[in-house]
Amino acid sequence: MARGINKVILIGNLGRDPEVTYSASGMAIAAFVVATTEGRKNANGEWKDKTEWHRTKAFGKTAETIGKYLTKGSQVYIEGRIQYDKYQHKDGHMVYTTDIICNKMNMLGGGGESKAQAPQQEKGVEPDDSDNSLPF
Repeated sequence: MARGINKVILIGNLGRDPEVTYSASGMAIAAFVVATTEGRKNANGEWKDKTEWHRTKAFGKTAETIGKYLTKGSQVYIEGRIQYDKYQHKDGHMVYTTDIICNKMNMLGGGGESKAQAPQQEKGVEPDDSDNSLPF
């Protein structure tokens, strides 16, 4: 039995180019920001856009793909989990962070220009239309 669920789904655009670094063991780590925008009515009944900025991290092959193909403005679908952390700043005060840890990413094609051409899915062999004996 699950002890809880921590799941986030975002569809948005990268707010800046991703930054890819590598751990001591050689694992890729991509840090990027995803912006999501929704319309809300203000106190006067007027629609206003509200944008949220989500600090996001990905690891391994997903991080490598993000670094290779995505740029500022790229539209993405992200699945992951929320992770809260804290650290002590050099001036002594505590800094609290909230990150989305990405475990699935799909490129949606809108927004920024890609750094490289994304790989195309291999197309299957087209059926031979020369056999007119088929009933369809």
